[in-house]
Amino acid sequence: MSPRAAAASPANVSDVRRRNVSEALRSVIRAGRTTRATLAAECGVSVASATNLVGDLIAEGLIVEAGVASSRGGRPVTFLQPNPAGAYFVGADVGERGVAVELFDLQMNRVDREFRGGRTEEQIETIGDDLDAALEALQTRHPEAWTRLVGIGLALPGIVETDADGRQILYAQSLGWPPVDVADLVSQPLRIFAENGAKTQAMAELWDGAARGLSEALVVLLGRGVGLGIISDGELAHGLTSSAGEWGHLKIERGGRLCRCGGRGCVEAYLGADAILSAWREAGGRPDGSGWRAIGELLDADRAGDAVAVAVVDEIVATLGSALGGLVNLTNPERVVIGGWVGLRLMETLQHRIEAATRAEALRRPGGQFDLRPSAFGGDTVALGAALMPLEALIADPRASSPRS
Repeated sequence: MSPRAAAASPANVSDVRRRNVSEALRSVIRAGRTTRATLAAECGVSVASATNLVGDLIAEGLIVEAGVASSRGGRPVTFLQPNPAGAYFVGADVGERGVAVELFDLQMNRVDREFRGGRTEEQIETIGDDLDAALEALQTRHPEAWTRLVGIGLALPGIVETDADGRQILYAQSLGWPPVDVADLVSQPLRIFAENGAKTQAMAELWDGAARGLSEALVVLLGRGVGLGIISDGELAHGLTSSAGEWGHLKIERGGRLCRCGGRGCVEAYLGADAILSAWREAGGRPDGSGWRAIGELLDADRAGDAVAVAVVDEIVATLGSALGGLVNLTNPERVVIGGWVGLRLMETLQHRIEAATRAEALRRPGGQFDLRPSAFGGDTVALGAALMPLEALIADPRASSPRS
């Protein structure tokens, strides 16, 4: 049982049953394959009660029986697993140069993916069109999934707040956009959930990735922008109105480089993709473009001993170590996870150097208590985390959220 569920005080028998059904579904999905006896133990109910809960979930089409195994001196054990076709979820990684929209089944396997955009820079006016086009393409290829679609989660490049009326508003200061009503981004009649992309990356890592089972962790996103998900007491921190984790705009040099947010000396102004490649150009490098390949060229040149590239990479490692070391002192994590496309490229060859630099910049005690790992899901992490939002809605109330209801 999750701490949040345990903290709730059900008002009546119906609430107790709803909570137990929710916890049973969560357990089956997280386990992938389990038994009624295991469910009973995890949910704190009798085997008979677990059998009733399983019956409800089978009737909803959300789980299925999946094979039998013999047991010592007793009845055969029947295994349970999520029904892949029982529900579907869409997760969209809304980036600065396009949108990656992914369809997942109830086992959280990616069924399909559609990308739209690819412009030099995405504009707020075009995001809605790109999302709609990608959704239409996925629906055309998977019409049956659409009849069981719970909703769409949007991972967005900015702060996402929910107002008193339940509306979600995107504030993307770094991109120069006005406040955007998230509901206006999707024209299809879908249930919409939204959150900052760094937070959805952290959701994915906490759910079944490099932060699973941890109480205290940091999940860093390094891309064109820089973000952070803070996991504290096993939960993702949001702050007063959801902006907790805006580490990319923490000032690390007073009056330093100009950042896209309008401030100077922000982490992003030194460790975002454009900042890294600009520093290389200013030092005499000639990167090809501004994406994955260009960052790879810098790292290749560093490994080859190119003096300019070596100096630039040394500075990146030192700056990242300093910025992470401060976070380690501030939050005392058990693990630091680095993701995002720039972060993944850096971790391919620089993981040990980054870890050493971080320890050197942190206090000895907290600096010796964490480990450093790359994101478990690679480039799909942000979209997967976004898809977990409609999944969580289904888990919270399987009957009300079930596509079959």
